[in-house]
Amino acid sequence: MNEQTQDLKALLLQTNEEFNHLAAQHHELEDRLHQLIAKPHLSEPELIEEANIKKRKLQLKDRMEAIARSYQRH
Repeated sequence: MNEQTQDLKALLLQTNEEFNHLAAQHHELEDRLHQLIAKPHLSEPELIEEANIKKRKLQLKDRMEAIARSYQRH
């Protein structure tokens, strides 16, 4: 991530409520994913949860990037 992108992300975290909320959700999912990955063996429900978390994280990241692109155009 370049410096300009980091600056924009920091600005959006401070000024855009939706972006901030999405980032918080993404962080929570990241924490849960790390908990799952740390386990030596995952149950079937945990494997499904892991896949769902990864999908949701991608959705959140895509929305955050869309907000950043929209902000850059203004």
